[in-house]
Amino acid sequence: MSFQNNIFFQKVRDYSVSKEIFELHHNPEYDLLITFPKPSLEKLPSYYESEDYISHTDGKRSFFERMYHLIKNIALKNKVKLINAQSEKGKLLDIGAGTGDFLVVAKKDGWQTTGVEPSAKAKAIALNKGVNFAANLSDLEDHSFDVITMWHVLEHVPNLEEYILELKRLVKPTGTILIAVPNFKSFDANYYGRFWAAYDVPRHIWHFSKTAIDKLFAENGMKLIEVLPMKFDSFYVSLLSEKYKTGKMNFIRAFFVGLKSNHNAKQTKEYSSHIYVLKNQ
Repeated sequence: MSFQNNIFFQKVRDYSVSKEIFELHHNPEYDLLITFPKPSLEKLPSYYESEDYISHTDGKRSFFERMYHLIKNIALKNKVKLINAQSEKGKLLDIGAGTGDFLVVAKKDGWQTTGVEPSAKAKAIALNKGVNFAANLSDLEDHSFDVITMWHVLEHVPNLEEYILELKRLVKPTGTILIAVPNFKSFDANYYGRFWAAYDVPRHIWHFSKTAIDKLFAENGMKLIEVLPMKFDSFYVSLLSEKYKTGKMNFIRAFFVGLKSNHNAKQTKEYSSHIYVLKNQ
């Protein structure tokens, strides 16, 4: 895959860590946005060095963080129900496992779980919960997992094609891959524009549409089976977007923007985030 003939889309600030400004470029062939310039592999970890990067902590310091974890617990149960609907219980790989909560819940439900997580801080928290980790994807055997999950992870990976090929290598021929990513074509993305929190540059390098996921995986021998909404995301993202736009979390306004985003998506099918269900062709 080659991403050529990209068109400038808009400028976006890194509101959470560096305060630097990046550009988003649109690739019309894939209907994909790409963060430019892409940080070097050496510099990229520095953009995650923040106490506010909530997925790498178990912090409950504020009302917002407490609400995040409350909603996360509901979402974890829904994720386990989803993988149970896709496969008999077997071997599960979660890439970008963070602090390990999803794997803890899945293991209790009967799955044989393995995680991969680049953040030493997040991984240390997960290890204390009994999560089993592989050091690298390359250490894992071919076609060894019934289900592979990436919950808001694919948008972070520097080498997109390499990761897609690794997913195909690791999943069993009859297995399932579940990919959750933000959707820049949603109502809340359009409403907040350059303040939309799910752009999260430069940690989010890639910004996907349904077309992008379909084409990228089809080129590597995998078929998009189903697209599912993540309805909580519109509220969470709208809260952060309000903070970036106005300097404070306007809970009421964010709630109504999230509500309107989900309402519009009933017609457009463009939710704030989607879960993509993929299988080998």
